[in-house]
Amino acid sequence: MRSIRVLHAIQNLNYGGMERLFADIVERLDPARFESHVYVVDYLGRFGAGLERFATLHHAPRQSRFSLLRPTAMARSIASIAPDVVHTHAGVWFKVARAARMAGVPRVVHTEHGRPSPDPWLHRMVGRLAAPRTDTVVAVSDVLADYLRREIVGGSSPVVTIANGVDTVAFAPRPAFDGVRNELGIPVDAPVVGSIGRLEQIKGYDVLIRAFALLLHEWPREPHPVLLIAGDGSKRPRLEALVGELGIGSQVRLPGWRDDVRDLHATFTLFAMSSRSEGTSVSLLEAMSAGLCPVVTRVGGNAAVLGPTLTHRIAPSDDPTSFCDSLRTALTDIATCQRDGETARLRVQEHFSLEAMVAAYAELYAGPVALGGLVGIEQRIDRGQQVAD
Repeated sequence: MRSIRVLHAIQNLNYGGMERLFADIVERLDPARFESHVYVVDYLGRFGAGLERFATLHHAPRQSRFSLLRPTAMARSIASIAPDVVHTHAGVWFKVARAARMAGVPRVVHTEHGRPSPDPWLHRMVGRLAAPRTDTVVAVSDVLADYLRREIVGGSSPVVTIANGVDTVAFAPRPAFDGVRNELGIPVDAPVVGSIGRLEQIKGYDVLIRAFALLLHEWPREPHPVLLIAGDGSKRPRLEALVGELGIGSQVRLPGWRDDVRDLHATFTLFAMSSRSEGTSVSLLEAMSAGLCPVVTRVGGNAAVLGPTLTHRIAPSDDPTSFCDSLRTALTDIATCQRDGETARLRVQEHFSLEAMVAAYAELYAGPVALGGLVGIEQRIDRGQQVAD
């Protein structure tokens, strides 16, 4: 029996946790069982580097202004690949799912990695239109799954939870690293509040910066802590301006995106995440796997990631004062902070491994619809045939 052909569709493979997970799935699927194809609507980007070793890469054709209503060119290109399964990710769900159905694809799977809070009406409506064209909707946390069932999917398709996972071998604890400190001018003995993520409103970095400013104001001794946020996004100018307004520029580093994530982990004293909404954060999982104590907001899947033994490291969302209190508690009791980092790593090893995540997606791809569709796949439209809705 031939392998199952899976077309993994995404907007682009530039920076972000979703993009990293996408690449992890493609790289780790068993090639004896699955033939992987990657379909980008915009461009490849950083996480596309080297994927040609694991999958055939495709760029979606140029879209007309009416493509959202009827993505005929996209449907033709998908039909030419003849996948058994199309797996879409946030940003391309409706258009690619509609095109896949026009192309006669037997199984369409979609993964939701998180929804904004509040979730705009138009965003919800597009999801409601996409759901009936999807065989299975995957949520990365139970909280997100409940929201999707209630507000987006209804009874049009089943919603399952597959938790994100990370490579706990690659992201293992490492000795303290001075290279990043030397590069960014951070004193060797200064505590470092670290974070990695997109500089967007949903990530709440303005809350983290305000909380850090409160912490600095009351910090009793030298050296003062340093806030290091690695990442980039549309809110970077506003965040830089906020740092200036608060007068804390000497203690804040915003170096942009970096590829040395493991070196950053070895520099951080703890990992802070002040998001306004989350699914299951890959950056958080990687930091916890690296043995860092997490300080996070109570949104989305964060509480489920930390589990019952780390609930004391969770603060309310959009509350700089409470987040400051959580940072202070962690930084003034380093021994407990370090023990919580060890607990965090065990939590990820036991519940959020990359192997378990990929195995769950493989089982979903190989379900009865996909396998049953193998017989009829050769009968689907060829490159020159008309695509029907």
